[in-house]
Amino acid sequence: LSGWASSVDDSPPDTISRRFRYDVALVSALKDLEEDIMEGLIESGMEDSACTSGFSVMIKESCDGMGDVSEKHGGGPVIPEKAVRFSITIMTVSVLADDEEEEVTIFTEPKPNSELSCKPLCLIFVDESDHETLTALLGPIIA
Repeated sequence: LSGWASSVDDSPPDTISRRFRYDVALVSALKDLEEDIMEGLIESGMEDSACTSGFSVMIKESCDGMGDVSEKHGGGPVIPEKAVRFSITIMTVSVLADDEEEEVTIFTEPKPNSELSCKPLCLIFVDESDHETLTALLGPIIA
């Protein structure tokens, strides 16, 4: 992901969207879970220095229609009344301690379907049934 060169600013004309780089969103989500991850290390009886060989992260990707998001006020540009959110949820974080044979799960998302655990990758003002626009906008993210 770090070497991915696709532009995040390409989008079909007349579409309002905000896209975040996948690697940046992933790091941000992990940073938000830092306390929970450290707590998981302690509960597993590991020091933070016991894991020098890396860690594994399992992610759930989801795309949800957000329904009617229109605001009734004048002066602004005309925008679609519906929005779509493409997001990730960190499901588990596991580590392989230097002296262990198997990975140990140090974090498991307690509420994987909660809106609070979803970190947005792309927010689009578009009807979720507009598959052509969704494909054009989300294609570079999930490619």
